[in-house]
Amino acid sequence: MYDENVPMSEMEIFDEKLLQQRIDTKTKPLGSLGVLEKIAFQIGSAHCTSYPVLRNPIIIVFAGDHGIANEGVSAYPQEVTAQMVFNFLNGGAAINVFCKQNNIDLEIVDAGVNYDFDRKYEETEALTVTKIGHGTKSFLNDTAMTYQQLQSCFIESRNIMMRAVRQRRNIVGFGEMGIGNTSAATMLMSYIYDLPIEQCVGRGTGLNDAQFENKIKILNQAKQFHGPITDPYVILHTFGGFEMVQMCAAMLEAYNQNMIIMIDGFICSAVYLVAQAIEPRMKDNAIFCHLSDEHGHQNLLNFLGVEPILKLNMRLGEGSGCALAYPIIKNAISFLSDMASFESAGVSEAN
Repeated sequence: MYDENVPMSEMEIFDEKLLQQRIDTKTKPLGSLGVLEKIAFQIGSAHCTSYPVLRNPIIIVFAGDHGIANEGVSAYPQEVTAQMVFNFLNGGAAINVFCKQNNIDLEIVDAGVNYDFDRKYEETEALTVTKIGHGTKSFLNDTAMTYQQLQSCFIESRNIMMRAVRQRRNIVGFGEMGIGNTSAATMLMSYIYDLPIEQCVGRGTGLNDAQFENKIKILNQAKQFHGPITDPYVILHTFGGFEMVQMCAAMLEAYNQNMIIMIDGFICSAVYLVAQAIEPRMKDNAIFCHLSDEHGHQNLLNFLGVEPILKLNMRLGEGSGCALAYPIIKNAISFLSDMASFESAGVSEAN
């Protein structure tokens, strides 16, 4: 993605060594800004410039319902999904607060909520409706969706991301809302990494011991029913929610548009696993924002070999980790653009 703030000559001669040299010659001991330096290098490399700029950040929250929720895998009833979408639209959720605090735009997408929202929200651009269905089927004894529905998710997501391109955005975070989606995320992780359910599953919205054991039993039954699957698209259509498939497709399109992709917690990371299985180069643009308190997330990040920016014992979802990490990402770019070099400040470098 071309940035008019960067001289064409800089883009033409871009070399990662020059970017690293620019980071190293700021007025600081070598490597003393730690993770900030890694973030600056990653973004500069992704955008092929030593002078990266972040423009018009947005977090897109995809919402959808899951048939597996009817199997008793969540502590909350399915109608909470729609109730929380109303909360987003009325500005009362954590993601609203964090986005407002950090000057991040927020978009709510009804990808498959089991409720029809009033058109008045669309008229105010508070809600984007890309509803594929009123929730997925239970994947306990069926596939969550059809191939046609999977394809529709990809088409809808491309339209969402192309609108972001027209709005001249080059960084996007992803969030989700959907009762039962930690179960779907567990299945994605288990299949992509060929891991036992027990290494991937967590308590989600706060299951007690008996509920947690039931969740493990149900997910193992589903895995036994469907058997081995290796194709990432088949994994998606078998277990994913409409919001998760649209998010996956949006991540892929964001990469195609060379955007920086902020990854939230366990559910978004599980979706990212599928997206990376489809497009391995995607890791160059992905920044993992926080370590979720959901059990499987640490294992997931370990397998990916990545370090998240924050560890706040959160497991909220909504893209909240992205909103909280964004100021750190922004500061990484600010030090690179605004901090003096040893030469410009007349400060002696180390021997």
